[in-house]
Amino acid sequence: MKFSHTTVPTIIPTKIISPIDIIYKSIKESIAIPLATFEIPLWYSTKRGAIVAQKSGGIKVSVSDDFMTRSIILEADNYEQASSCKEWILKNRKELDDVVEKSSRFSKLRNIHIEIVGRLIFVRFAIETGNASGHNMTTKAADEIADVIIKHHPNKIKYISVSGNYCTDKKVSTVNGIFGRGKRAVAELFIKKEVCEAVLKTSPSKICELNTKKNFLGSILAGSVRSANAHYANIILAMFLATGQDAANVVEASQGITIADMDGEDLYFSVTIPNLIVGTVGNGKNSDFAIKNLELMKCFPDDENSSKRLAAIIAATVLCSELSLMASQTNPGELINSHINLERNRKDVF
Repeated sequence: MKFSHTTVPTIIPTKIISPIDIIYKSIKESIAIPLATFEIPLWYSTKRGAIVAQKSGGIKVSVSDDFMTRSIILEADNYEQASSCKEWILKNRKELDDVVEKSSRFSKLRNIHIEIVGRLIFVRFAIETGNASGHNMTTKAADEIADVIIKHHPNKIKYISVSGNYCTDKKVSTVNGIFGRGKRAVAELFIKKEVCEAVLKTSPSKICELNTKKNFLGSILAGSVRSANAHYANIILAMFLATGQDAANVVEASQGITIADMDGEDLYFSVTIPNLIVGTVGNGKNSDFAIKNLELMKCFPDDENSSKRLAAIIAATVLCSELSLMASQTNPGELINSHINLERNRKDVF
């Protein structure tokens, strides 16, 4: 396909936030963070959170789960045939494992979830994809699995789609919140009362109260789906753009829960992100700016776990900005005044 128009490169303002102290796999590092955004206050907000992290011993991050999902739709003549097909899929897991592993040397089938609606069969595959985010790898594997299932059920099962929205790709869903999609990252920080007061200009108790009334009760009133946070999407998108990710996956990735608890007089603060879809290889990661920013964070594509490292860094960065924003909202006028001062006056350098 040829395009008649000229493509004009878009330059997104990018600043390096440094340093954020992160503890990942029991190793503490100070890491410089690239944030690509048009929302200038995000740089300052994240920097303030990073100062708190530095004064609090560092943000501890854990990353579990690591898979991309794709759900095919198949159709039988009736429910009985659909149910029989489901049983065949579950009984022949080894054959499907082999199909996935042959589709790519990095692919490995982790889980299968099946739902039958009438005579329709929705099969959700969770597949490990190495350092790639794995959209195409998982779609390819799902396509090949569908072929195998259909061949084992001649004239009984037919193909409907390689993607049946039970994945769920680039949409907020309960299934992703429960089973996950991509990487599940949890970042935690213990903050002394005096640090909270000196840097964030508020108290641990005020942040805890706001988290309950804003993130939990407000989200319930809004009908949020397994999500209670202030603005994960802001930082996740800024990191996605800086590192060549598929930016539309911010829809799933912004689904997460912020916890703020009193720890004596001090504050325990955490963010949990169950659907963080990132990679260090693949489409978008080979552009000059993405390579530079990934290397800045030592997320090298040849390192076996570099995509998990990237997920850990993103989670820690989300915590910094989430904490700073929550603190600002405990003080009347602070949020809007900072936006007016920074955006209208274009004070966009440290």
